[in-house]
Amino acid sequence: MKSNVNLRSYNSFGFNVTAKHFVEIKDTADLQNLIGTTDFKKEKRLILSGGNNILFTDDYFDGIVILMNNKGIDTISDNDGKVIVRAQAGEDWPAFVKLMVSQGYYGIENLAHIPGKVGAAPVQNIGAYGMELKDSFLQCEAIELDTGDKRVFTKEECHFGYRQSVFKNELKGQYIIVSVDFQLAKQDKLKLDYGNIKSYLVEHGMEHPTLQQLHDAICAIRDAKLPDVRRIGNAGSFFKNPVIGTGQFEALQKLYPDIPHYPDADGMVKVPAGWLIEKAGWKGWRDEHVGVYERQALVLVHYGGGTGRDVVELSQKIQQSVKEKFGIQISPEVNFI
Repeated sequence: MKSNVNLRSYNSFGFNVTAKHFVEIKDTADLQNLIGTTDFKKEKRLILSGGNNILFTDDYFDGIVILMNNKGIDTISDNDGKVIVRAQAGEDWPAFVKLMVSQGYYGIENLAHIPGKVGAAPVQNIGAYGMELKDSFLQCEAIELDTGDKRVFTKEECHFGYRQSVFKNELKGQYIIVSVDFQLAKQDKLKLDYGNIKSYLVEHGMEHPTLQQLHDAICAIRDAKLPDVRRIGNAGSFFKNPVIGTGQFEALQKLYPDIPHYPDADGMVKVPAGWLIEKAGWKGWRDEHVGVYERQALVLVHYGGGTGRDVVELSQKIQQSVKEKFGIQISPEVNFI
């Protein structure tokens, strides 16, 4: 365990935050040994995966930061056109998706190029382009932080919702995911109808793409509209896409006939938060340290020299502006620490 560690390289916003204690976990035994220590039992804890979906709101974390960095990808079963693959929590998510696609396994291709690690994916129930992690999730193994005991969570026990899971709600801070099992297919129908996937494919002469071509197209689309964290600090999509009732949507559609939308459960309608933010006039806005990315209004960025509090204040102004203009409350997808 190290003390007074700067977390600038461990959070994608690039803020200078100091952790009182810091420990890297490379296998389950490391974690269970840590749980047995006096420091672990008395200190505040933060489980850090890729650091891509968090916003430190202070410059000091008064506790233990636990970095999950265990590795390993194994095929558990392979039969009847289905394959079950187990990935350790510390595996890089984009690299894992790329590997599965290269092996011809369908089920997570639309989740390509989302920064982070495998262990964080179920916590957030990451999603993109009409696909969510829960669609391919089978189960995960986690360690209870109070006891060090192992527990396997089924899909049903994870209570997955839109960017939600039991690990963000009822059991927040009580477990650390150490591995995730995925059920993938050797042949399946590709999902092409969400966002601008289809138009991109047509433009590049790929009306009937292969699995690999779809993966590569999604990577290119994301690269074109999201900033590189090595150059500009950000956490990707900052806000969730709001879901509204059909009556409210129809009223908005009369005012804004071009409003993009997607059907959601129970007759509700999902509206892109990025479109709302852009129409409210925030796209490309910036002050000295923080701003809204010029190519994608859903992304808040840190240009350097700022703090998490600067981003919090900007996000609150955007929320208020969208609420006043459209009557819609948008909520952060990023976790505030």
